[in-house]
Amino acid sequence: MFRRSPYKSPAELRAMVHAGRTTASALARARELLAAGATPLELDAAADQVIRGAGGVPNFTLVPGYRHTLCVSVNDDVVHGIPGEQPFRPGDIVSVDGGAELDGWNGDAAFTVVLPDPSRPEVVAAREQLSAVTESALWHGIAALARASHLNEVGAAIEDFVRGAGSYGILTDYVGHGIGRSMHEEPPVFNYRVDRRGPAVKPGLVVAIEPMIVAGAIETFVRDDDWTVTTADGADAAHWEHSVAVHAGGVWVLTAEDGGAAGLAPFGIEPVPIA
Repeated sequence: MFRRSPYKSPAELRAMVHAGRTTASALARARELLAAGATPLELDAAADQVIRGAGGVPNFTLVPGYRHTLCVSVNDDVVHGIPGEQPFRPGDIVSVDGGAELDGWNGDAAFTVVLPDPSRPEVVAAREQLSAVTESALWHGIAALARASHLNEVGAAIEDFVRGAGSYGILTDYVGHGIGRSMHEEPPVFNYRVDRRGPAVKPGLVVAIEPMIVAGAIETFVRDDDWTVTTADGADAAHWEHSVAVHAGGVWVLTAEDGGAAGLAPFGIEPVPIA
């Protein structure tokens, strides 16, 4: 699943900034269009236009057998949902995942949104809480990376936060990853505590941290389309992701428009641009 990746040089880290920014811009455009009545294919086309307009290629289209710019997963679909023509409905919880490759370097990120539905306030509130917990878990992981000596401290921080936030499940069959010349590289980035330390956190490490959290049990299956990962018990799911670089000055969230400043502020961490 993963390709071996050495730590990046300062020049290589600088080269990754454009791919991260373009990924952020493409997902921001998809988020603007995400509303009841819109379709996943409309989001997909808009994100594709942003990436290609910046001179890049949607890196999901480079995955053998996949032809879309985004993955769009709705309600009990966790990840890898194929964009289609079914319109979003009020109250849906929607996860959008995408990335860009520019000049041979990759970005990868995801977000989750719950669409308003005044007729079902309790459903919307529960789904908003699930998304908020997942997003907070992501930032707990990024903050842990900023202070860690070894990578697997990230998963421990994510698990500790999620376990304290309620009765949620952390997917174990799907994890984050290194990123660079390929979208998926070594090392794996766990969202839970493991019994090994992982690689050293030092300048040049670039990883995609992506907690996938469910409101029920963690068992999943893949739908007949051979891509979409769905909860076995029909429980709702959320997915948040950022690509993060460790460099000599600190950390920089490549796929956040502010470099991660807002997300890291509650932890007393200020991201440092890559020089």
